[in-house]
Amino acid sequence: MKKTLAILISSLFISSFAYAGQCPALVKQVDAKIATTTLAGDALKEVKTLRDKGDADHKAGKHADSVKALQEALKKLG
Repeated sequence: MKKTLAILISSLFISSFAYAGQCPALVKQVDAKIATTTLAGDALKEVKTLRDKGDADHKAGKHADSVKALQEALKKLG
């Protein structure tokens, strides 16, 4: 029972670290696409808002939320 619990807890930490490492790479991808996008106006503003939310979530330790926001920004950028 203790072994199972230890495995479960360690797998949660490992998945959290995986998300943590993914966030900065996604921010860089969004920034690169923003620099070359043809989006303008409200669409570009929405992408930048998602990018900022993703970065803030990463810094707050909410890595799953960060990845979700950054992937949505990338999707909108095409």
